[in-house]
Amino acid sequence: EVHLVESGGGLVQPGGSLRLSCAASGFNFDDYFMSWVREAPGKGLEWVSTVSAGGTLEYAESIKGRFTISRDNAKNLVFLQMNSLKSEDTAVYYCARELGYEYDYWGQGTQVTVSS
Repeated sequence: EVHLVESGGGLVQPGGSLRLSCAASGFNFDDYFMSWVREAPGKGLEWVSTVSAGGTLEYAESIKGRFTISRDNAKNLVFLQMNSLKSEDTAVYYCARELGYEYDYWGQGTQVTVSS
């Protein structure tokens, strides 16, 4: 059974940093693109970043230059390093597995709140 479990969220001041982690299990992690998607209060889902099976990185314009996605295939982990956080980054952050052009499995989400 596929499981994705996020951790690392919390409350941080503007300009601060957080590192999110996503632990994956139940599938051959190396073979899949993995993404971070967020949902801000009152807004819809917003794609944040993707790391391909081969390590190619993609970022949304809104976070480019501030966030870094990475993966550790030996430990079945995907990370999102978030720097220079802004209030508009406040959201629930989800880790998702990509299959084709869809996300077929999601984690439960981790809350990130950027506030002074």
